[in-house]
Amino acid sequence: MGTRRDTALDRLADEDLVARVATGDAGAFEVVYDRHARVAFSLAFRMLGDRAAAEDLVQDAFLSVWRGADRFSPALGSVRTWVLSIVHHRGIDRLRSSAAAARRELALQQEAHVGDPPERTEDRAIDGALAPSLHRGLDDLPDDQGKVVRLAYYGGFTHHEISEMLGLPLGTVKSRLRLGLERLRMSMGAREALS
Repeated sequence: MGTRRDTALDRLADEDLVARVATGDAGAFEVVYDRHARVAFSLAFRMLGDRAAAEDLVQDAFLSVWRGADRFSPALGSVRTWVLSIVHHRGIDRLRSSAAAARRELALQQEAHVGDPPERTEDRAIDGALAPSLHRGLDDLPDDQGKVVRLAYYGGFTHHEISEMLGLPLGTVKSRLRLGLERLRMSMGAREALS
């Protein structure tokens, strides 16, 4: 009896199978998986370049197919196109996430070296002229503001990059930078007035 059902499912069109998957039909899901997993893996592997990561991505994408089968619309394309778009979007998310993690790690490493003396003579001269009040001003900033200011001006990172690196909303990064610069300006102005 199970064999006849599998044969019947194998003859159904992809769209009909996905409609059945939406009702929780595991057999229909298995057929959809068998039909599209190989091409999904091929795309995932081309995107990520790692077999284990590609397998994980395909598993994640098909989990989305299982959970979101009721959102499939034949008017927007074929089942294969839908499955591949899920793989593609999730693959892009993973690439962005790993790139952001790498940038975050690099920024944190660079931030650790911000206090190190520069190697070039012209950098030493500029830093020497500004260093006393600038460094004191930076040290006086609250840690959250100081970190953002250092990343923006010493690291040369954009607001968006800092937001990704620190895992903060863009508005928070902009606010901390604005507040930090305001405090730094006031601090340096007060020190110059006392000199």
